[in-house]
Amino acid sequence: MEEFDFLVIGGGPGGYVGAIRAAQLGLKTACIESRGTLGGTCLNVGCIPSKALLHSSDLYKKAKTEFKNIGININEPSLDLAKMMSHKSKGVEGLTKGIEFLFKKNKVTYIKGFGSFKDKNTILVTDASNNQKDYKFKNAIIATGSVPISLPNIEIDEKIVVSSTGALNLTSVPKKLVVIGAGYIGLEMGSVWLRLGSEVQVVEYLDYITPGMDREVSDAFLKILQKQLMQIKKKEVLLKEIIKILDDNKAKDIVTIDLANKSSIADYMIVASGTSSRHIQSVSENTIEELKKMGIKGCKVEGRDSDNWKLIDAIDIIVHIFHHEQRKNYELEKMWADIIPNQKISV
Repeated sequence: MEEFDFLVIGGGPGGYVGAIRAAQLGLKTACIESRGTLGGTCLNVGCIPSKALLHSSDLYKKAKTEFKNIGININEPSLDLAKMMSHKSKGVEGLTKGIEFLFKKNKVTYIKGFGSFKDKNTILVTDASNNQKDYKFKNAIIATGSVPISLPNIEIDEKIVVSSTGALNLTSVPKKLVVIGAGYIGLEMGSVWLRLGSEVQVVEYLDYITPGMDREVSDAFLKILQKQLMQIKKKEVLLKEIIKILDDNKAKDIVTIDLANKSSIADYMIVASGTSSRHIQSVSENTIEELKKMGIKGCKVEGRDSDNWKLIDAIDIIVHIFHHEQRKNYELEKMWADIIPNQKISV
């Protein structure tokens, strides 16, 4: 059975950076990733593909509406959506392959599959063909990221009712699109399809958009979006009794949404109501209590979720140790001193 000094579960920006840095520090390192490509949500179905579509859709809109105003005369542009999606996918592929190259360069073992703890020093990996293999480890980081969350009684089928992942892969431009949630994910996806020709209606529970953003900036941003003809409904109460997907209409490839006794019909609905941590249950098939019973040791990290206290959090490792961007954390320094003997690591 192969054994590693350092094993990372999750190949996203937290996991792959941690794995590379651990290997550079001299540890025999492996990274387990179930997606089949490295880079996590960000590179595969998040930041990178969304920005590619934002850029392409912006160019398309400018070619249709603005070029003539600055003396650039072209024939009426037409949309080849399949080619635009292919361009997005090529960009994603190039970056994920780049991480694989960095793994090879730094001698990080890339293990494709789903990791599950068997005991405090063993992980069982199940690959796409359902083949299983055990790996021994001395230390591990759990860097499993997050997944989209829905609302009560709303099933995300990735066909008509889609998450941000499904919104990145629509095969046609919707005539009308409803977006639930006016955070940056919902507004990004709404902006892409608005520019490509959809009528877009955004529904938000709060009385402002982009929660967490400075209100002055948020209000200014709202005016920009409304000027672009994005319909934004604020202060809508999203409860299961007043927002529902009608099953008979889903069969007709449309979505009917009831909001405060007002009905809205759309071709697609994007649920962008936020994301939730995968936590350990999704990756290891074990509860946190079971991990504690196995004797899996971590460290308490100030500021993280209280029920995550016994886990080594990849974000804190990277922020506090690898990039030296936060204040000193004694427990993390002590942990790494145990992992990498005779090497001083400043934090």
